[in-house]
Amino acid sequence: MSTLRFNALKETLNRQPIEVNEPKRRSEIFGKNVFNKYAMRQHLTKQAYKSVVDAMENGTKISREVADHISTGMKEWSINNGATHYTHWFQPLTGGTAEKHDAFFELEMDGEVIEKFGGGQLVQQEPDASSFPNGGIRNTFEARGYTAWDPTSPAFIMGTTLCIPTVFIAYTGEALDYKTPLLRSLQVVDQAATDVCKYFDKNVSKVVATLGWEQEYFLIDAALADSRPDLQMAGRTLLGHSSAKGQQLDDHYFGSIPSRVLNYMRDMETECMLLGIPVKTRHNEVAPNQFELAPIFEEANLAVDHNSLLMDVMRKVASRHNFKVLFHEKPFAGVNGSGKHNNWSLATNTGVNLLSPGSTPMKNLQFLTFFVNTIKAVHDNEELVRATIASASNDHRLGANEAPPAIISVFIGSQLTKVLDELEKVTDGKLSPEEKTDLKLNVVGKIPEVILDNTDRNRTSPFAFTGNKFELRAVGSTANCANPMTVLNAIVAKQLIEFKEEVDALIKDKKLKKDEAIFNVLREYIKQSKKIRFEGDGYGEAWEKEAEKRGLSNNKTTPTALKAKVSEKTIKLYEDLNIMSKVETESRYEIEVEEYAMRIQIEGRILGDIARNHVIPTAVKYQNRLIENVVGLKEIYGKDFKKYAKEQMMLIEDISEHIEKINKGITEMTDARKKANKAKNAEETAAQYCDNVKPYFDVIRYSCDKLELLVDDELWPLTKYRELLFTR
Repeated sequence: MSTLRFNALKETLNRQPIEVNEPKRRSEIFGKNVFNKYAMRQHLTKQAYKSVVDAMENGTKISREVADHISTGMKEWSINNGATHYTHWFQPLTGGTAEKHDAFFELEMDGEVIEKFGGGQLVQQEPDASSFPNGGIRNTFEARGYTAWDPTSPAFIMGTTLCIPTVFIAYTGEALDYKTPLLRSLQVVDQAATDVCKYFDKNVSKVVATLGWEQEYFLIDAALADSRPDLQMAGRTLLGHSSAKGQQLDDHYFGSIPSRVLNYMRDMETECMLLGIPVKTRHNEVAPNQFELAPIFEEANLAVDHNSLLMDVMRKVASRHNFKVLFHEKPFAGVNGSGKHNNWSLATNTGVNLLSPGSTPMKNLQFLTFFVNTIKAVHDNEELVRATIASASNDHRLGANEAPPAIISVFIGSQLTKVLDELEKVTDGKLSPEEKTDLKLNVVGKIPEVILDNTDRNRTSPFAFTGNKFELRAVGSTANCANPMTVLNAIVAKQLIEFKEEVDALIKDKKLKKDEAIFNVLREYIKQSKKIRFEGDGYGEAWEKEAEKRGLSNNKTTPTALKAKVSEKTIKLYEDLNIMSKVETESRYEIEVEEYAMRIQIEGRILGDIARNHVIPTAVKYQNRLIENVVGLKEIYGKDFKKYAKEQMMLIEDISEHIEKINKGITEMTDARKKANKAKNAEETAAQYCDNVKPYFDVIRYSCDKLELLVDDELWPLTKYRELLFTR
């Protein structure tokens, strides 16, 4: 056993659990480190408080004079709670978060020292945009980029730093982050949904998109993770033979949480409570050392911020507990990877979930309206939905019989399918009194009972209705939720706008009553979107064939899937809704294809290094031992030595064959990388890395993993799967 592997295992086995002081009541500490409404009431004037609340709830602008009052109160609150610095906290197109800290400390002209934080510093900063991904929007030598305060997401304290959630834009005005398009999409879906809600309730003046994410992750001892170069740099194992025991027995799922892991969870959840992240559920997931947590639903913008913040918190707390948290979608071969289910719905200012049925036929017609329009939106934009979950890491999960397939479909359950089948029979034009009665009482009126009984789920569906929300199950665990939420808000907003136009036209031109017009339009939508609905096994080959017959896309790789992001249809969608300009849309595509190629490039380099500098030398060393053994046997037995050295000689031959295959694979992979790097553009580079470089990973890995089984365990340099997954 290598010294590094031995020391890592020894260190892990000698770990002592870290004691955690958990509060008796979480309600006592929830939001303590957040500049929320309670804190604002204590530290702001009535005018300043009202301005912030109006900005949060109605999107009104805050004047610079009022911003000065807000910044003063925010500064005093944060300093009283231990803050020494402030930062504009934003989400650039790297997939992570970013921050530049400035001290409240200022030196006046007369030498006096004060703590200073004005409205200008609150509202806007220039953090430098030169090194962030921009997709060709700007030149590298043009450094200017600006962060602007987002008052809809409250400021919070991390450690000794006041963090102010902000958007991030280029000097020329284009969005350079995930939050800006998300906020624009929220405004659009708010307006579109509110307009449709007026058919049912004139009191509705605002609709918010809600999100409840479910975060899956692996916890690995830090020493063991640090002993693996691939885990250090790629976040996943690029080689390693499966453990004899994995998840076959399903004994980890929902099992008793190991004490060391539970201490980590308690500590992490306490940090979340202080930051106002409403985490509620925790449990063991399917794979060994895999876990999940989920929060209470929140308004989508805040939920996205909280998920990004949560991943930072999880990493920091993991370090305290000598763990490494792995968010990669597929860190280990042979066991399930991790996803981040996005549960999406729409809620009104009157307290109604628009995807939840009500107690009256009118409320259920409202439910059906948003239910059917959402299905129609996904049907019309299924390739864009697929594109929004595409990444190099998520490609390992999609279609791998552990996660939803790359084919986008919608699951609604057999009972709701029957309801839509009934609605599909609605007569074109005006309804007879009998039809109205039948629809309202026997179809629409019974929806609550239908949903109550429709408790089963389809875990193979990428977009499933689960009672009062739609669950986008195919999002990867590393993803920023803003990306899929922006797409979902945008396509639903567009669909609702078209729906209202069609209903209004029937009312005006055909003289139909409102309910009749709604039923007629919904009937057509049900017919038009029928092919996207699928209730069966999404993992089976039969579904691939059926989906092809239906005309659904099956974009299995990221470079192929991402093309939908820059189609004329997508660009028009974003431009018409003022969510993103053509330049912003194309820049994001450029960034994502570049990132795909870079990730495959990095993994190829890591794999080549480990295989040639760790695996092969170890295999040769063991092979030399075998050769010495054979030579010794020959000295003892003479010509008859082959009788006694048969197995050793076969091992020597097998090792030589695998070494040859590894070296050949690395050489050819390197040549393919060089060729891909010379491609004419980023799109072609990504395609070549996908088609010509990535396939060598499996070839090289196969022989490396075979050598792991052949070589003496005492010599093997890399921490093995059984140690990574079962040592706690």
